[in-house]
Amino acid sequence: MQTQSLFLTSEDSMKKTIDGLRCKLSSVRTGRANRAMVEGIKIKSYSSVISISQAATINILDAKTIEIKPWDASQLDVIEKAILKADIGVAPVIYGSLVRISIPSLSEDRRREIVKVINKMAEEFRVAIRNERRVLIENIKKLGRDRIITEDDKKKFEVEAQKITDIYINEVDEIIEVKEKEVMQI
Repeated sequence: MQTQSLFLTSEDSMKKTIDGLRCKLSSVRTGRANRAMVEGIKIKSYSSVISISQAATINILDAKTIEIKPWDASQLDVIEKAILKADIGVAPVIYGSLVRISIPSLSEDRRREIVKVINKMAEEFRVAIRNERRVLIENIKKLGRDRIITEDDKKKFEVEAQKITDIYINEVDEIIEVKEKEVMQI
């Protein structure tokens, strides 16, 4: 049935939105060492631009230290400069054949600012989910106008679309709540 494929497509888009939120939140600095903070930073390696994760091994030594060991030692300076240029609030230091990054503790004010940024980010993803619901409902209404489904089915499918949307909005809220606790934890 056409409505089933509409719902599957819509739910798939909502799942991708949730995955996008998780991915974006992984790069938010929380005061703890996290690979995602540096692995996406681009460096110029020979004649191409690649991410640090493609040119080095990234290890988390402890909750406050990231260690980057390039496969080619000549890339140390390039990696250090790229991290400084990325302006992620850390200072890389070269130790022999690797780069170490110490993650400073966040102040209370900075933690609150990060929570505000996270909430703004969450609202963007909620809007994306609501937009997907809007598209789904428009398609359901079109099926009703084309007399493919009855008026009762149309109403039932619109209610079902709202229920699915509520599930994914709640999932966004749960993910954000966990991230806020992580940021506010000292």
